[in-house]
Amino acid sequence: MAGFFYFALTQTRALPVLIALGLLGGCTAHSGRAPVLSQPRVAAPIGNKAVVNYAMTLRGKPYRWGKESPREGFDCSGFVQHVYSRYGVRLPRTARQMADHLLKIDQRARQPGDLVFFNTTGEPFSHVGIYVGGDAFVHSSSVRGRVIVSALSGRYWLQHFLGFRRPGWRETQVR
Repeated sequence: MAGFFYFALTQTRALPVLIALGLLGGCTAHSGRAPVLSQPRVAAPIGNKAVVNYAMTLRGKPYRWGKESPREGFDCSGFVQHVYSRYGVRLPRTARQMADHLLKIDQRARQPGDLVFFNTTGEPFSHVGIYVGGDAFVHSSSVRGRVIVSALSGRYWLQHFLGFRRPGWRETQVR
């Protein structure tokens, strides 16, 4: 399925849309500070298998705006923040802040545990999930009302895709 996702992004009409979204994102308040990692064989510094495994145990937990715990539920960024905090990585609270803070990853270099970002509200970086490998990511969905796994190649997600970021590549401690 990963091959399909790559094909869909590079060989179909989705590419111009994604390029346009990327360019528009550069015109917003995004600082543009995050460099792009384009080498496909760079190991992630923290135990991304453990991160993904823990994130998957949270499937079915309720979506709750502004929340960040299994007991109360999660919004999308609260879910990501909670999962990574379990492994000693403090992330900013919002999806936008995470995107601004973390290193961009070329989609060909993506690895399980990387964060995947979308524009779901008309604002860049308004949704975030954790890439689990292949064609899938786990996220707290306000539409479905719970933590679920979705396919990146799904029409909706392809149309709203913005990119990948990798926690742990540079200082991720938020003061």
